[in-house]
Amino acid sequence: MHFKHPLLLASGSPRRRQLLAEAGFAFSLKMKSVPEDFAPGLPPAEVPVMLARRKAEALREELAGEVVLAADTVVVVDGDILNKPADEAEAFAMLRRLSGRMHQVITGVCLLSREKVVTLADLTEVYFRPLTDAEITHYVRQYRPYDKAGAYGVQEWIGMVGIEKMVGSYFNVMGLPVHRVYEELMKW
Repeated sequence: MHFKHPLLLASGSPRRRQLLAEAGFAFSLKMKSVPEDFAPGLPPAEVPVMLARRKAEALREELAGEVVLAADTVVVVDGDILNKPADEAEAFAMLRRLSGRMHQVITGVCLLSREKVVTLADLTEVYFRPLTDAEITHYVRQYRPYDKAGAYGVQEWIGMVGIEKMVGSYFNVMGLPVHRVYEELMKW
């Protein structure tokens, strides 16, 4: 896809790189490490937008004519954000909590140039069937989902066998609401 501004992806996520490339966008990678903490009282739906903007803003002073695309994805269940698990036990506990229930996946996106900032969020409801302890253990040990919010990748085994339905964008659950990003970039 031809986009009139050079596009910088401020993300280390291989899934975001894959989705953006498959959508036909040419882009370069550029990112800075930023804190991923947030105020305890911040509503869960606002967290990924705030974090995406923080990632994009870190590059603002280095921009010439580029547009930065930054994103952050959170998994929310019972109003709690499930971050990336620290270890096998935490990944198991997260998946046990998601088993047989609906949760929300919210991705915040920030598009930023020197002159303009656009933020957006996309929400998908994900419904897991009840998972057995053996299924969860198999997935965690085989796939080691320690770099994924909520301890799972929708495109991996647990997503294929465990997700009964989704309301919203599959690609949002992978980490980038491509349809929304495309619409916004076309406005630039």
